[in-house]
Parts: sequence; structure tokens; C-alpha cells
Amino acid sequence: MKLIIGNKNYSSWSLRGWLAAKQSGLHFEEITVPMKGEEWERAKHDEMQPSSGKVPILWDGETVIWDSLAIMEYLADKVGRDRFWPKEDTARGMARAMVAEMHSSYLSLRREMPMNIRRRAQLGDVTDETRHDIVRILGLWAEARARHGKGGPFLFGTFGAADIFYAPVVSRFTTYGIGVPGFAQSYMQAVWEHDWMRNWIEAAENEQWVIEQYETVV
Repeated sequence: MKLIIGNKNYSSWSLRGWLAAKQSGLHFEEITVPMKGEEWERAKHDEMQPSSGKVPILWDGETVIWDSLAIMEYLADKVGRDRFWPKEDTARGMARAMVAEMHSSYLSLRREMPMNIRRRAQLGDVTDETRHDIVRILGLWAEARARHGKGGPFLFGTFGAADIFYAPVVSRFTTYGIGVPGFAQSYMQAVWEHDWMRNWIEAAENEQWVIEQYETVV
């Protein structure tokens, strides 16, 4: 298998696809294509063409899967769904709903707080829509931790699908200095210090590519 991703510093969806591939335990080749450059434009018409030029995209022989959620579900089918999802029905149902909401929502937060792992900045006034997104996410984290998080430091105890999908939010809250309650600080620390996240962060910090539009958010 090979997984094509964008810049580790900026590409939140690539992070989700990469974490899903790591969680599967399967061997895969990692191919980073820097966004917005000439190599990116070439790849859009070659290996990224089936996804209409978006990342991440997973090739497994002749099988091609794009969209991070589809990639995670494909890998879960291959290795067993319990590797990604809680075993208990109630917890699994909530985890699925949280992942689906992350996948389809929070557009204002994404727009005002683009992922930028290297940067640290105090965000100015945010819109009511972004503030609502932040409050909503913290509420979901609190409920998941209170109801299903007793088995470990992650949303449903052990690291799984929900943490994979909210990992870029942890990065955004860290980058822009979003104040969060103590339970959320502990959860964010657990995600940030996870071995795979540490590997991703180190690689992001060592990247030389800079995309100015993601560096000018104030």
C-alpha cells in the first residue's frame, strides 16, 4: 500500500489518513507531495487524479481510496473494526456520530484556524460561528470522556477513530492558544504526546515548505 499526503505542517486531512494507516498496523509507503507547488500540480493529474487532486489518497494494489474517513473504514475492514472503534454498542455509536460530525462540520473553525503545527499565535477575536464550533467540540469531548473514557486518557479510553479525527483540532487549539478546561488539557496532552503524533510533529517542524496564506492568520 502507499499513502499520498500533503505537507505535514498544514494538511489536517492527511494527518487523519496517516494516523488511520498507522492504527491499522499494516505496512504502507508514505509519499509526501508539497501542496501548491509544481510537484503538486503534476500529481493532481497522476496518482491523485482519482481524488480530483485531493489528499490523502490510499493505493492498495489496483484499489484506490480517497477521503480520510473512507480510508479509515477500508483499513478497518481489512484488520478488524475493533482496532478503530469501541467494542461496546453505546460507546461505538457515539464515536461514529462524533467522527461523522467532525468529517462534515466546523467549517468556520477550519477557515479561521487552519492547521499550522509549527506556529504559535494568540488568535484575535473569532466569529460567533467559530466560538460555537469550539464550545461544541469541547462539549463532545467532555461527554465522551465522562461516559466512555475510563479505560485510558483518550476520548473512549484507548486511542481510536475519534482521536484520529479530532487530532487536527488538538493541533489547532495548541497553535492558536485556545483556552480549554482541565480535562481537555489532559486529553490534548495525551494526543500530543502519542508516539505517532510526536513523529508527525517532528516531521512537520523539519519541513522547509511554507504556504503564506496559512501563515498570515491573526
